[in-house]
Amino acid sequence: MKTTEEFLIHLENKGFKLQEDAIGFIYFGKNYTNASDQLVNNAIEITLKAQKYFDSSFYMSILETLHSKNIRTKLEVANFMKEYGLS
Repeated sequence: MKTTEEFLIHLENKGFKLQEDAIGFIYFGKNYTNASDQLVNNAIEITLKAQKYFDSSFYMSILETLHSKNIRTKLEVANFMKEYGLS
């Protein structure tokens, strides 16, 4: 499991660099929801796949939904994305 910092570095290495305000918002959401790194990473991934860019309000909505539904594993994330038409 990657920390959120490692995940953001991984994204940058793949050519997707987030702006400082987006990174700040990611950590704001993490602290606000008291979410694990894995949950935050999943929310970032869903946001980028669904929106094709980082949309802070979409990210926060996804993070809160994942947190409230206790979605943790990659399979649960994939099922969530399919159920909500996000894949």
